[in-house]
Amino acid sequence: MTDRTEGLRLYDELIAVHTIMRRSTALVVDALQALIDGRPVRVATLIKLIDWQAAFVHHHHESEDELFWPVLRDRFPEVVAQLDALSVEHDKLDGALGQLSTEAAALRGVPAEQASARAVSLLPAALEVRDVLAGHLDTEEPVLVRLFPEVPAGEIITLRKAIVAGAPKAGPEWVLGLMENPSRAQGYDIMMANFPPPVRWLRPLLLRRYAKVRGSLAVD
Repeated sequence: MTDRTEGLRLYDELIAVHTIMRRSTALVVDALQALIDGRPVRVATLIKLIDWQAAFVHHHHESEDELFWPVLRDRFPEVVAQLDALSVEHDKLDGALGQLSTEAAALRGVPAEQASARAVSLLPAALEVRDVLAGHLDTEEPVLVRLFPEVPAGEIITLRKAIVAGAPKAGPEWVLGLMENPSRAQGYDIMMANFPPPVRWLRPLLLRRYAKVRGSLAVD
């Protein structure tokens, strides 16, 4: 009988990553709305968040398409069509996030009143990204919670090592802050154990940095 422990642990890690993405897309929407409302949003921080978000989600989708899906296709041929559909959604979401990032760059260096007006045109795209991503994850998670525990522990451990080795290094304050705010995400402890020691040691500093940059978005 397959040891389900490692598969369930990996699923919890996946949920932590999904929580980061859900909260990030919601934060972008809230910050754009704050800018539209005339609150003192630091536009440079908002642009950095949008750029980081596009790269983070793209990397996660790439990991799923290149690492997770081949293992699951081989073991569970009955879900190949579902996985293919999820990959198509990955491409669409990555495109939408990239477009949002490109359009957000136009906010750089413009006066506050113009930035507010331009944010109005960006908000629908940010709302669509948030809602489409949430729907995508709502579809994906029930599939993976059923399949991951059925994958042998050795394969799960190999997958985890590959994912950790290729994880993006940019924006650790966003990763930690979004995992903790407003509450710790499912899988938090497992994710923390996989971070390099310097990230764990610097956790208090990174969380203070997150609080500062979040504060500059005028969302709280």
